[in-house]
Amino acid sequence: MTTLNGWENFYIIVGSSAGALIGLQFVVITLIDRASRPAAEAGAAFATPSVVHFGAVLLLSAIVSVPWDGITAASVLWGLVGFCGFVYAAVVARRMRAQTAYRPVFEDWLFHALLPLAAYTLLALSAFFADSHTARALLGVGASSLLLLFIGIHNAWDSATYNIFVGKRR
Repeated sequence: MTTLNGWENFYIIVGSSAGALIGLQFVVITLIDRASRPAAEAGAAFATPSVVHFGAVLLLSAIVSVPWDGITAASVLWGLVGFCGFVYAAVVARRMRAQTAYRPVFEDWLFHALLPLAAYTLLALSAFFADSHTARALLGVGASSLLLLFIGIHNAWDSATYNIFVGKRR
């Protein structure tokens, strides 16, 4: 499909980065040995979403890389990713409030709740407008993918450094 031409390199780079970072996140989580209930609740609120965001980027890269006959099938799929991601980000926000291991600060709310909600909303809106504004919708999908990738990188780094520097002191 000619509309998706030119996006191949973008999604090869972004998708490969997300795939590699998923593996790295699993290594970091494995190395950080925490077995207490509050730590598990915090992991569901702070560590797991990074893997989900990386997975969403990898999935979006695969969806956009398929040689579709038209934009409709791809936009329906990325719309589903956007909707499910929005619901998941809302669940993460609820988990952040409920967990007792760590008191979130503004930066945590920004990177774990607000920015993911914005990225998944943009993704869903891009799907909605894909038939009438295809080029702009594809820019929205690309922006969402990059935002989710950077959110995941920030959150993975933040979790690792917190557990190394703060967790060791405890």
